[in-house]
Amino acid sequence: MRASDIAVRVATVTLSDTVSRAVRVMTQDQLPGLIVVDDDDKPRFVIPGTQVLRMAVLHSYQDDPALVRTIDEAHADLFWQEPGNRVVRDCLPSKPTQAVTVSSDATLLELATVMLRQRSPIVAVLGPSGELTGAITLNRLLSTLALPE
Repeated sequence: MRASDIAVRVATVTLSDTVSRAVRVMTQDQLPGLIVVDDDDKPRFVIPGTQVLRMAVLHSYQDDPALVRTIDEAHADLFWQEPGNRVVRDCLPSKPTQAVTVSSDATLLELATVMLRQRSPIVAVLGPSGELTGAITLNRLLSTLALPE
């Protein structure tokens, strides 16, 4: 079985999308992370879900647990909306990792080892010209491997 056999189309985000849109895309499709594409729809970065969450939490909260305890419950439930108009580009680490990708003809073992090496729960699948043809999540890979013969 090849990566193209189990890849699915997923929503992506761009560097200019807002953080709140990125959170919505990830949750609506129940993705474990996001694929960030450029204007030509080519993957630039793959961001694991924990890093998407980091983008949604203001640095002042991340750096000061005492400040976090002062926020009442009603406002604490809305923290992810506070970044407002901040965009994905503004929230990336200073040296973001490149996109985690495999070619569409990669075997499932190749796919698994890429996920392991890159510690990524989502991998972008690329066609012959480097275009995004789909994605594979860790859950999709494990579900495929666990299917009875």
